[in-house]
Amino acid sequence: MDELSESDLRRFTGGDVRYRHAFNRAVIYTEGVQFVAERGGAYWLIDEIAIHLDSSAFRKAAARDDRIGLIHFWKLAVNADRSAELTARADSPDEPFIREQIPFTDFPLDEADIWAAHDTENWVLLLPSEY
Repeated sequence: MDELSESDLRRFTGGDVRYRHAFNRAVIYTEGVQFVAERGGAYWLIDEIAIHLDSSAFRKAAARDDRIGLIHFWKLAVNADRSAELTARADSPDEPFIREQIPFTDFPLDEADIWAAHDTENWVLLLPSEY
C-alpha cells in the first residue's frame, strides 16, 4: 500500500476513464476512486458500496426518498482503535439510511467521502472533487 493523503484526493477533478465493478456491473467508478482503492488498500470499500447499492435496504431507502436514487453520499470514518463506520446519506444533515460497522481497517486516512450518482444507466462512484 502506497501513501495516501487528503491532498491526493483533491487533485482529481474528473476525467473520462471509468472502471466497471467486477460483480455489480451496474457500478462504475472514476480514476479518483480507483486511486483511493489502490493507494489506500481499499478495494473492499468499493465492494461494500457496490453490495449496498444492490441491497433491499438501499431500495427501500430510495423508495422513501427520491434524492437517493439520483445522488447520495458515502463516508468512511476511521476511529482511533482502527474500527470504522461506513454510512450513506441522502444529504449532509440527514440521518444515514445505511450504517455499517467495520471491526478493523488499515485505511490510512481518518475519513474518505465517495459520492454515488446515477447516470440513468449506472451508479458512478466518484470523489467530491470529481463532481
